Order: sequence, then C-alpha cells, then structure tokens
Amino acid sequence: MGLIDEASRTLVDKIADQLLLRLMRDPYVENVWEIISTGMKVTPLHLMEIVLRAEKGKPLGRPFGSVYHFSPWQELMFNPVHLVRLPTVDEKSVETKVTLGPKAKRPLELSIPIIISGMSYGGAISKQARLALAKASTAAGTATNTGEGAYLPEEREAAAKYIYQYHRGRWPHGNKKDFYALADMVEIQLGQGAQASAPQTTKADQIDEEFRHVFGLEKGEDAVIASRLDGLESAADLKHLVSRLKEETGGVPISYKFAASHYLEDEIELAVEAGIDVIVIDGAEAGTHAGQPLLEDAFGLPTMHALVRAADYLEEKGVRDKVSIIASGGLFSPEHFLKAMALGADAVYIGTAAVMAMIHTQIVESSPFEPPTQLALYSGRLKDELDIDLAVKSLTNYLNSCVAEMVLGVVAMGKEALTAVDKSDLCALTPAAADISGVELAYHRKNTAAFPFREQPADIKEEVLIPH
Repeated sequence: MGLIDEASRTLVDKIADQLLLRLMRDPYVENVWEIISTGMKVTPLHLMEIVLRAEKGKPLGRPFGSVYHFSPWQELMFNPVHLVRLPTVDEKSVETKVTLGPKAKRPLELSIPIIISGMSYGGAISKQARLALAKASTAAGTATNTGEGAYLPEEREAAAKYIYQYHRGRWPHGNKKDFYALADMVEIQLGQGAQASAPQTTKADQIDEEFRHVFGLEKGEDAVIASRLDGLESAADLKHLVSRLKEETGGVPISYKFAASHYLEDEIELAVEAGIDVIVIDGAEAGTHAGQPLLEDAFGLPTMHALVRAADYLEEKGVRDKVSIIASGGLFSPEHFLKAMALGADAVYIGTAAVMAMIHTQIVESSPFEPPTQLALYSGRLKDELDIDLAVKSLTNYLNSCVAEMVLGVVAMGKEALTAVDKSDLCALTPAAADISGVELAYHRKNTAAFPFREQPADIKEEVLIPH
C-alpha cells in the first residue's frame, strides 16, 4: 500500500510540474490558460451558449429564465420595532389570508399569499408534475395555475383553488367554456416575462398520444402558441372578453397577465377600463421551461420596478382597493415575497422555486448525468421517476416554511397581517433602491411625521423627579 501511494504521488507530482511549466513557458496563443482569459471575457455561460448556437443553428431554449438579478431586493431592509410600536405578542394571531379580486362577484380567497404560477402540461411540465403542484397547493391553502396548456380533469380535482389561463394556444381544446367555467379565477395571458409575446411551438414529433388527445390535435399537428390571443385585436375586444368571461364563470375574478415593460401604465389602463379584477405583473426575471436568452435577458421591466409603478398607478387612478396585484418574476424566498407585498403586491407567483422545492431530494434520481428538470419536464427522460407523494410533501413544506418566516417578520414589525406591511416598514441602502422603490434611505433620518404611532397618548403627563 505504501509503494502504491508513493508511486501515485510521484506521478501526480510530475504531471503537475509539466502543466505548471507549460503554463509558464508556452506562448499565450498556445497556452491552455487562454480558455480562462476567454472565459473571463465572454463568461462561461455565454461561451457555452455560443457553442450551442454553433451546433444547431436554431434559437436556444434556456430553462428557468434570465441569469441576471435586475431587482435590488437585497438593497431593501425591513424595520423592526421595539417601543415606537410594540412587536406583535403572538405570531399565531398574524393573519396570512389574502383576497384577490375583492369587487368580483366571487372573490378568490386564499389562506396564504404565495401562488403556484402557470406551468403548462405538455408545453412545459409533465402530468405527474402538474398533479404534484395541484395537490401541494391544496395542502398549503393556495391556488395553482394551469399555464398555457390543456385542461386536465385530474388536476382540477386535486386543486382546491384552480386558476385557468386563457391563453394564446391555437389548439382545439384550448380556451373552452367547458374548462374555464370550472375555475376559481381566469387569467387572460397576453405575454410573460421570460418570453414577452413571442410565439412558441411544440413539434408533432415531440407529442405523445395522451398529449395529442388532451389538446385535441391531429396526428402530425404541431401545438402552436401564437404571438397574439385569438380574437383580441383592440381594447374593445378585451372589454368584451372580460365581460363574457365574468358572465360565463359566474363572476370569478378575471386577471390580466403581461410581460412588464416601459408601456406598463398604458397596459394597465386598458385592463382597468376593460373591468379586470387582478393585474399580474410578470417581470423580466420570470422563468420558463425553455426561453430564448435574448428574450430572457434583454426584454421587459424588472419585477421590482414594474410592481412599484403598477401599485402607484392604481393608487393614482383611485382603483387600488378594487384591483389586486400579483407580483411574479425571480421571487423565491420569504424575503422576496414579503418585500414584494410591502411594495404593493397582494400576492406573489412562484414557478422556478416551486419546481426546485418539488424535486427536492429526488434530485439524486437525475444526478450526476442529468439536470433535475428532467424529472419534471414533459420532455424529461426521467419524468416517470418523479414520486408525486414525495413531491407534494416537499413543496408543501417549502410553502409552509416560507409563510412561517414571513409571519415572524411581521411580528418583528409590530403588524398583525401579512397584507399590513407597506413601504413604511422598509428602508433602502442605496439611492438607486430608494428611487426605484419609493422607500426612505437608511442613512437619512427617518421622516417621523409619517409615523403617528410615535405620538404620546394625551393623558400621559411628564413626571418631575425630586431628589431626596
């Protein structure tokens, strides 16, 4: 054993010596270090995407959205209280419920403000994954969103609260009254943060028999998502659609989802005039199963920027109490969720985080040779390996954990409901974050005039202490 150890050490030493000598002697253009300097210029990610484009000559499909963090969430801090306002006595008394579309005939009531965002069966994830998301949403007291896919009866049965996405898909079984009339909220989807309003196609050779049956496709027919919603060409068309959906669903909230952009206020104004109950702000950090890097990295408005502008605009128009806001895009921690609510969101959507939480320890089934998405995607080689019951447990635990942390944060701020947090509970570490969010700078003295809780009760009198 000693001889083997000595021999291996000698071999490794010689290899290392030769490598170091080559690094120090070879001309730069012949030096293996060139790949390091090139990688520092291009970045390993972009280098990989260059070679992938060179291989296929087709647009790339990058999972989970942009790699950039546009919204400076980490530059906002919450303000705990001690005496200026007393902390909440008992975290069990903190209200976690949220109501979406309060003015709708049938508002959507949820036990928690974290919702599973749209991830479609077939176009994105597998039937097994869809069922796991639905069951976990029920266990946690929230809702799940169908995404741009087809209706699955098993999913509707598993989901206590069900959001049907009225989408841009062009297949026979899409946007049918038989399906959306069963929903607790209908979401008109004109775009998404990760792909804007760009079209998408699932080729016929990627579609199995069950997919074809559920979507109502003929053999050899592609599943196409168009850039425009069929029949929606004007503001008048949107108003007519909203009115029709409210009537056909018995008055559930109708939401409007779009890729946030610099046209934000104009888009919201058209939606409000049409009678929309909920605005879904899908920021540039939003994810998708396979979006093009150009659309993911260089299109849209960051989630924080869009959320603040949307909340301010609805307030300015005097409809903030009538129209709810769901924030979406790059949100995956209790910190993100609670800060988004403080800036004006009534609830948040999660997608990437939900998939990662769902997979949890089952990643061992894919590693080290396959990415974890292969367990959840419709096209995933390992989708049949996903343990639905375990996925439900893992995602439910994640949701419960996040809400419990948010509750503790609310206790420390002296509030009694998750929906009670607002901008006054935050301070900004940088001028940029303060300007974006409308939150006071941390290194300036607090504007106490905006915080009447510091005022003394009228019956308290100053005591004079007389020394003995």
